[in-house]
Amino acid sequence: MREYLALLGQSPLFRGISPQELEGMLPCLGARELQADKHQMIFRAGDPARWVGLVLSGAVHVIQEDYYGNRSLVALLQPPQLFGEAFSCAGVDTLPVTVEAAQDSRILLLDCQRVLTTCDDACVFHRRLVTNLLKVVAAKNLMLTQKLSLLSKRTTREKLMAYLAAEAQRAGSPSFTLSLDRQALADYLGVDRSAMSAELSKLRRDGLLQCKGRHIVLQKAHSKTP
Repeated sequence: MREYLALLGQSPLFRGISPQELEGMLPCLGARELQADKHQMIFRAGDPARWVGLVLSGAVHVIQEDYYGNRSLVALLQPPQLFGEAFSCAGVDTLPVTVEAAQDSRILLLDCQRVLTTCDDACVFHRRLVTNLLKVVAAKNLMLTQKLSLLSKRTTREKLMAYLAAEAQRAGSPSFTLSLDRQALADYLGVDRSAMSAELSKLRRDGLLQCKGRHIVLQKAHSKTP
């Protein structure tokens, strides 16, 4: 675990906690490592909502399935992002989502009850940890609210443009590389992959973007002279 202490220090969950303090806290938090192969299920919907997961390497997909088995990609998470914290903190009995390794990954699992219950040995840092966790959950709630706004768009074209505009804003540039492949992006937007690919081609023909693989360059629309 020592080789990951610097990475853990970059997580909002451990902000303000030194590597030395963190190393002493991990046993108190019931920390354990998990190696997950690509496509391996880390959590399944219906599992007890007990653990907070943190991606140490690789990447994971958070997936929601409806009654008929249709999959929707809720999030793609990379180091050092968290998953499961909102459900375990809310005290729900079981998880409503599945977490799957998007590639070979290493995961740190923390017992949420130990995170939320302050200990005598490191109470100052533990209180900071709980404060950090509250901020993480609030930020995740904001992200899900933004996704709800995205999914409320009526057409595939509107969803695509809203998502790409948000990615460009996040990158600080009209030129950026998508973290999601075509199928994952379609699942995230809740649209058919073929329809989405066709819409990307139309956007390219309309001069609104350039697209090569996952690399996107957004173009400003030019007004037509009458």
